[in-house]
Amino acid sequence: MTGVAHVELRTGAYADSVTLLQVSRTVAALPGVIAAQVVMATPLNVEVLASMDFRIPAAVSPNDMVVALRLEDESVRQEALAAVDSALAASRSGGDSAERVAAAPRTTRSALSRSGAELALVSVPGQYAFVEAMDALDAGRDVLVFSDNVPLEQELILKRTATERGLLVMGPDCGTALVGGVGLGFANTTRPGPVGMVAASGTGCQQLLCLLDAAGAGVGAALGVGGRDLGEQVGGLSTMAALRRLDADPAVELIVVVSKPPAPRVADAVRRFAGELTTPVLLALLAPGEPDLTGAAEAVLAALGRPAPRWPRWGGRSAPAGGRYLRGLFAGGTLCDEAMLIAAETLGPIRSNIPLDPALALDGVSIPEDHSMLDFGDDSLTEARAHPMIDPTLRLDHLAKVAADPDTAVVLLDVVLGHGAEPDPAATLAPAIAAARQQRQVPIVVACVGTESDPQGLHSQAAALAEAGAEVFLSNADATRRAVELVTGGIR
Repeated sequence: MTGVAHVELRTGAYADSVTLLQVSRTVAALPGVIAAQVVMATPLNVEVLASMDFRIPAAVSPNDMVVALRLEDESVRQEALAAVDSALAASRSGGDSAERVAAAPRTTRSALSRSGAELALVSVPGQYAFVEAMDALDAGRDVLVFSDNVPLEQELILKRTATERGLLVMGPDCGTALVGGVGLGFANTTRPGPVGMVAASGTGCQQLLCLLDAAGAGVGAALGVGGRDLGEQVGGLSTMAALRRLDADPAVELIVVVSKPPAPRVADAVRRFAGELTTPVLLALLAPGEPDLTGAAEAVLAALGRPAPRWPRWGGRSAPAGGRYLRGLFAGGTLCDEAMLIAAETLGPIRSNIPLDPALALDGVSIPEDHSMLDFGDDSLTEARAHPMIDPTLRLDHLAKVAADPDTAVVLLDVVLGHGAEPDPAATLAPAIAAARQQRQVPIVVACVGTESDPQGLHSQAAALAEAGAEVFLSNADATRRAVELVTGGIR
């Protein structure tokens, strides 16, 4: 690549991935800076830097911070490094100590006892989440574990302990919840209503929330339980606890359970359990032959006596541009699962890093000679990196590669709006889409999940992506079916 490269290791230095993302963006905005990546030297981050033609010393370890800059010329080096130092120093500043009226609590339990809060939200690196979550349970409180990369055996201990004590563990890797009218994690701004939701899926929950909001229906509570809860090992422990909570809530008239593909035995157990409750329960469990999330939203509307609307879409229709394969690049794991289930009905097997069949597993993010869908939010791609709903760098890089590949017939993407997500996803994605289509007129189809009340604004985001040349849909299922049509050469 052109320009002057600067790479340095800062041994023993540490900052969290979101902080380093902000530092990188601050420095990259300086005149004369072509690219800036300030990251912890995890294997994934080192691989990404190598793909950007930065030479990383072989002795690097995950405990090192890497400052990698590409500059127009040598004259801006010192200014860029000074900006790195300044941004890191600003992130460490805790404010004026004179403003602190009391020392901060040192443990989760002490923080809970001081505040009287009924729920703890744990968002620390996965290897440390168990201690904090157990501290909350020992204090007699429910806990939402936003952290990912938490070992399965620790999740089991937490959920068995909570079940014994009549408490609720949401997570680990609980990306979305709505508790007491407050959105937690990645949360959309939606209207309140009589629907309660139990979600073993973050983006699946968000898709249903946004579809129902677009149809004028509201959700009063959404209890996330983590993507592994309906797996064989966990057995739906938190799902059943959350169902009990919502069944006891007089404001909830209908409960929806949404999940990425569950273990069949566990799905049957949840179905039997739901049948014993007083409140009606609708199951939206993604699996072959089952309704997709848009179909589930329409079933909820029917149960509420509301008609289903014509789901929004933006942009013109692309013509097929040759190529053989559908390439999906997702930030949401459940949206990726849903897209694979729909596309496989017509296209056959889909390769993925979160495959529906283990035989179709991809190793890393290389482009296979086949239909493929990648989940950039999977644990393996978020260790020491911010989630792609916050940091799109890895996915944008891959978009350029797959769009340029003559074997790519269509690119399918998701954009998930709401609190916690990028403040303006279209600001980076729209130019990337326009650049990809300028190089090669490959169709790009986007599922834009959000509401007009979200901080980013659904319509402005969708319009910007459509103006860049994408076909944009609120429904991920509709977007996937359109992408499949383009692969097979059809124009609807």
